[in-house]
Amino acid sequence: MEEKRKRAFHELLSSAEIPAFARVSYQVEKPRLDDVEAAVRETLSKCRDFDKIKKGDRVALTAGSREIANIVEILRTVAGEIRKRGGVPVVIPAMGSHGGATAEGQREILAHYGITEESVGAEIRSSMETVCLGRTEEGDEVYLDRNAMEMEHIIPIGRIKPHTDFRGPVESGIVKMMVIGLGKQHGASICHKLGFPNMSENLLRFAKIVLRNAPILLGIGIVENAAHETALVEAVGAKEILKREPELLDYAKSLMPQIPFDPIDVLIVSQMGKEISGAGMDPNITGRSCVLGKFTPHAEKIAVLDLTDKSEGNAAGMGNADAITERMYKKIDLFPIYVNGITCRDTEGTRLPVVMPDDETAVKFCLYTCIKRDATKNGRVVWIKNTANLEQFWISESLKEEARKVKGLTVEEEFRTLRFEDTMKG
Repeated sequence: MEEKRKRAFHELLSSAEIPAFARVSYQVEKPRLDDVEAAVRETLSKCRDFDKIKKGDRVALTAGSREIANIVEILRTVAGEIRKRGGVPVVIPAMGSHGGATAEGQREILAHYGITEESVGAEIRSSMETVCLGRTEEGDEVYLDRNAMEMEHIIPIGRIKPHTDFRGPVESGIVKMMVIGLGKQHGASICHKLGFPNMSENLLRFAKIVLRNAPILLGIGIVENAAHETALVEAVGAKEILKREPELLDYAKSLMPQIPFDPIDVLIVSQMGKEISGAGMDPNITGRSCVLGKFTPHAEKIAVLDLTDKSEGNAAGMGNADAITERMYKKIDLFPIYVNGITCRDTEGTRLPVVMPDDETAVKFCLYTCIKRDATKNGRVVWIKNTANLEQFWISESLKEEARKVKGLTVEEEFRTLRFEDTMKG
């Protein structure tokens, strides 16, 4: 942006004062598995369906497009247990339209998370080809990855958590991995056609066809704690998935962290990214969803300062922000964003927020444009690194008294003028 225009924005927003901040630590319940690989072996040993694997059986293991704690270890351990029974593990990218809806793009996403043939000890077969499994009662065709359907068994592996854009008995998890992930771009698009408000119901309808007509052996559900650590790994027999997953979702919701201040004027997010959340920044944390609207912590404005490198330009979900920086704007690749938007039939999340020259003007823009109260002086502001990290964040001085009443929250320092790069550390 031209220096002349940058100066103009600084002058226009000069009355907005960025408040003093202090770092806080926030401790909540965080159950954690000390030995994830041992937990995987134990849950598989207790699942009778796993014993159905015979010598020479090919077993498809799904790997998605989210950064899941210990996912390499989990995949490697499952693959190892399959080989012990004489089976042949094969990893299948299961991520709908992500990776630009290309086989190579999806393989590259796995590599970014450390999922390679060498690291997990299994071949990776990536393709966008699907086969039709049948139709739902409403007449919708259900598709599944062709490579997976050529296997003797399929084990969908998914992190179970509240979804960013819809609510229901199943959200993100094993069922979504079967229907959306393995459905690839074509299958995912069909399931999305009625929109997010109907998504949980659609997933269940589609999942019944998958479970009936695909060789689903069992599912593996992963639940993480508030620190993005593995809290639970559970193997669930195919016949029990639709019953058990809603129970695991309730448990996942109980571990979900929250910003303990409500309402606030501005939420500053130092970085958003696809490895952090499917929406770049998790609406369950920010309190803002293009589909679900606004909820706790009811931030009037949201400023996002940067996009993670692992996102590779995919800023899908940026429509939830009010302002971003020029630095972030230059990293954006509209192609994967629009592919996601077309597949999900979501135009809100693809929209470009206001672009400000730098961090300071992005924050001041949000402070200046608040209308519920004058936030240009003593703004109620929370500043987080990203929505996957709430163990430490920053609060403005106007929240000082409220902070003393929040269980598990400690103000670690005196309030001071905060340099923008400070929030990117740790």
